[in-house]
Amino acid sequence: MCAKKIHLPDARSAVTNDILMQHIERGARVLDLGCGDGLLLERLRDEHECQVLGVELEFDSFRAAIERGLPMLQIDLNESTIDLPDNSFDWAVVSQTLQQVSRPLELMNEIFRVARKALIVVPNFGHWRIRLQVLLQGRAPVTDSLPYEWYESPNVHFLSMLDFRELAERGNFRIEKELPIIGSQAVSRAFWPNLRAHSALYVLERTSQTRSEN
Repeated sequence: MCAKKIHLPDARSAVTNDILMQHIERGARVLDLGCGDGLLLERLRDEHECQVLGVELEFDSFRAAIERGLPMLQIDLNESTIDLPDNSFDWAVVSQTLQQVSRPLELMNEIFRVARKALIVVPNFGHWRIRLQVLLQGRAPVTDSLPYEWYESPNVHFLSMLDFRELAERGNFRIEKELPIIGSQAVSRAFWPNLRAHSALYVLERTSQTRSEN
């Protein structure tokens, strides 16, 4: 019996893409790492006249993006190195992908070699529903934003908004904006955001000096 294929809950949704597009200026050079079928890049190309490049490993998604007429690279992000020139993009987008790579800090440092700024969307493991399930059931949680049983999940890391802030302190980038995603909105101000946000969007910029991981 084949397992039912599970799709990411909101990483490729119109809502998430709308939020991301609000932060990318017309004509920007955009690299999307883990771009899926390329829907966001297609919209950026057609609606914002951006120069775009997608990176995707999964074959069906890679082929779907190619069929949209998008320039694509098939790369395993776990290998960390992105074989692109320094400073070749204005923006790198990593939407619901960072938690799936084995060494996210190495990937982030590599991203800021090739891009000036980044938009990162990650699920928030600090959400109240997740905390409640762990407390009451004592099992790996399954929610709308983390819809996988533990044995099917592509996620290899589970982080909260507080964890991402700590990551930023160790990388070659800083957080320009932290926008909790609550419902269908990315909000600039919210009470108890780490408790209420199912995901978070981070607008990041490169620091002038690379910091060591240690």
